[in-house]
Amino acid sequence: MQVMHSELAPISARERIEVMDVLRGFALLGILLMNIEAFVGPVFEALGGVNPRFQGADRWVDTAIYVLVQGKFFTLFSLLFGMGFAVMLERANAAGAGGTALYARRLLALLGIGLVHAILIWSGDILLTYALIGFVLLLFFRRTPVSRLPKWGIALYLLPMLLTWGWAIGVTMAQQDPQAAAEMQKGMAEQGKQIAAMAEAERQAYGAGTYLQAVAQRAADTGAMLSFIFFGGGLFLAMFLFGAWFVRSGVIRDTSAHLPLFRHLRNVGLGLGLPLMLWSTWRHPTMSFSEMNLGIALAQSAALLANLLMCMGYFSVIVLAMQQPAWARRLHWLAPAGRMALTNYLMQSVICTAIFYGYGLGYFEQLPRAWQPLFVVVVFALQVMYSRWWLSRYRYGPMEWLWRWLTYRKRPAMRLAPA
Repeated sequence: MQVMHSELAPISARERIEVMDVLRGFALLGILLMNIEAFVGPVFEALGGVNPRFQGADRWVDTAIYVLVQGKFFTLFSLLFGMGFAVMLERANAAGAGGTALYARRLLALLGIGLVHAILIWSGDILLTYALIGFVLLLFFRRTPVSRLPKWGIALYLLPMLLTWGWAIGVTMAQQDPQAAAEMQKGMAEQGKQIAAMAEAERQAYGAGTYLQAVAQRAADTGAMLSFIFFGGGLFLAMFLFGAWFVRSGVIRDTSAHLPLFRHLRNVGLGLGLPLMLWSTWRHPTMSFSEMNLGIALAQSAALLANLLMCMGYFSVIVLAMQQPAWARRLHWLAPAGRMALTNYLMQSVICTAIFYGYGLGYFEQLPRAWQPLFVVVVFALQVMYSRWWLSRYRYGPMEWLWRWLTYRKRPAMRLAPA
């Protein structure tokens, strides 16, 4: 008996899950709030929590962003990536196709887009990491039973914590041997110097260098960033699996039937996650690459756990708000930006590097930290209006259209049909 396969095509507007588009739009705002410090100044100075160079209002704003935003929105973005993965595989299975080759092409296309973004535009790119971890997801978790997805997610999310504790215990044990302690301290001090040197090189290349000098620096940054994937890759994969569970369990398709779950996630996520994050920030606000001990490991572990809890809390707040007609109308404005998430993410990099880098307007390290959130709100508001205008005329955002073309190897129709 011959099995008939219907042609798998890009998802239509009618098939979209609106709450996912709203969540993507909301996540884009958080991503820019998180990334703006790494646009205005060196990328490697924005990785360690509260920047010790800031004082006064700048320090208060930097602390607020660290507590409320940093680490919470890349996890939310990753959660949504996992949802998109599961939706695409569900559609492939429904069409009678396995979807493996199709999704592999999708990841290869994303890898190419991420590489261009990282080298030619901004080295803080997340798309390369998503593509690489996406292959792990495709190879090892495509057929994982639904009930096991959150279990694997928890285990993988805990992996970086275990590595941190292993490092801290090793440092503590080395203190018993003066020679070993001196060697370890020397190695960690050297690591701290390398990070500081990278930040200074970025300052020279991005703040005062030519475009070609910036490209060379971005290439070096990208290699260094990818080295962190061995430590933090478990976090991304964990969030992908949590996202896949929300789709494959049916929860995100019928949120009104799972309101108790979302209320529980909101209450636990924010009720426990926020105090935990505040404690971690009070205990150890700046994470240095040149020191480690049991106290630092405890603070870092608390921050990682708080990031997950608060991400789920934010996610659930949006889902619950979408159940209220008045809030649903307001949040609906975010959906077009979410439908064009890839375009808007890349556009944020183009806008910010054009304004702040030396080969652009040259405002590198000129915008005070206290004023950066206002800048973010203005840019994001313009992106929301642009997205609504664009999607009133076209089916996809420009980069979404290109991504679909590369994935399906067939150019999708761009313009909307006349009403």
